[in-house]
Amino acid sequence: MSHPALLPCDGCGQPADSAHFARRLRRLEWATRFRPVHMQALLLGGIAPQDDADFLYTPDGPIQGEARLILQAVQIASEGKSREAALAEFQKLGLMLAHVLDCPLDNGVSPAQPHALIKRQLPAVIVRIRRSLRPKRVLLISGVLQQWGDELRQADLGCPVLPASAGTFLPSSTPSDSEFQVFRAALAGSLA
Repeated sequence: MSHPALLPCDGCGQPADSAHFARRLRRLEWATRFRPVHMQALLLGGIAPQDDADFLYTPDGPIQGEARLILQAVQIASEGKSREAALAEFQKLGLMLAHVLDCPLDNGVSPAQPHALIKRQLPAVIVRIRRSLRPKRVLLISGVLQQWGDELRQADLGCPVLPASAGTFLPSSTPSDSEFQVFRAALAGSLA
């Protein structure tokens, strides 16, 4: 019995089969639909959420998990409106969400592997931010990225990298008010 060849995914560095690549391309397509023309701020997370329903740019279904927290952080009410309407508001603010690991972690990933995957993926993300995304600010929203904050700040991205570690609110399911306040202060500076 032959096994399909696994190739490293360019979005996360994990060994990937065709289903993994198809899921990545689908998520890229969803995100591209709401990419702002002039990106005021790039919200940079660590690892993309496992469930499509938690992914901000998913076109259908209820807003939950990470998607709900991000909209809450930027003060976009999602109750009583479609996901598309909430995403259009997010886009009009000039905001874009990206993750260092564009793909969720596959089953069987050891606890040490995400660290190694992020470290390996970071140079490609820096190039993508500098050459393709070109935001006016990068806001770190994931505590997973705090140890690479200085590296990102020194990477000559062409824009500042904010906020301090107190402003990261993911992967917590219940961020504190102070985490949101620090994040919102950095966001307000980028939208001014």
